[in-house]
Amino acid sequence: MLPHPASAIRFKRLLLTGAAGNLGRELRPRLQAYCDTLRLSARGDTLGAAGPGEEIAPADLADKAAVFAALEGVEAVVHMGGVSTEQTWESIRDGNITGMVNLYEAARHHGVKRIVFASSNHVTGFYRQDEVVSPRDPVRPDGFYGLSKAFGENLAQLYWDRFGIETVSVRIGSSFAAPKDRRMLATWMSYDDTERLIVAALTAPVVGHSIIYGMSDNATTWWDNTSARHLGYRPQDSSDVFRAEVEARQQTLDRDDPAVRYQGGAFVRTGPFFAGE
Repeated sequence: MLPHPASAIRFKRLLLTGAAGNLGRELRPRLQAYCDTLRLSARGDTLGAAGPGEEIAPADLADKAAVFAALEGVEAVVHMGGVSTEQTWESIRDGNITGMVNLYEAARHHGVKRIVFASSNHVTGFYRQDEVVSPRDPVRPDGFYGLSKAFGENLAQLYWDRFGIETVSVRIGSSFAAPKDRRMLATWMSYDDTERLIVAALTAPVVGHSIIYGMSDNATTWWDNTSARHLGYRPQDSSDVFRAEVEARQQTLDRDDPAVRYQGGAFVRTGPFFAGE
């Protein structure tokens, strides 16, 4: 947790989708510092009881009525919900395609004007690890999951152009307590930096539709965030403090492994999965 809130701006009501997921659980207590009421949404009965300043709004993203109910009365959305790994097309379609349309239609209906969308680095997973990519480069998704996140970014652009709903699409790298392998020395984003980035995306005066890679201030990086500096995100942590430990644990790499050649890591050799196969 940050010793002091990253912004003095407070919202009356924020919605956090995917609040039962790994990152959603980490953000749940952190986002309470920035709102009077934090509404939490996830599938089924996975959130437990509401704590002080919390509301529970269960919703399957593919359920239009439930999503519309979850967005009623909120000022902004931190959208962490949806399928977060390579799964069957049907599962990804329901959560990340239909679910995104439901979310943005609900935002339009209720007048919600700011969304922070958990996109993914897998939108550009088929760039090589010896390339530096910016949000302005063409997408090269590494599977159905990355493809669905590219769709989400395009949908966010459409709803900004047509309806004036602002979105920051955060191409999250690897948000964990510590980097787990040498790939994550480039992709790692600390939990504190994740909070800083989400808050910057919520509170920057004007964002239109902005895309930014979610990473800490790592010495090794494949991503150039220059075009998103207007958000005011300044990472304070770095994977470098873990470098010696990680390199000692993983001293050799198989250069013939596509997961070593491409930025998407293991995702470039996972799936796609088709129902019934």
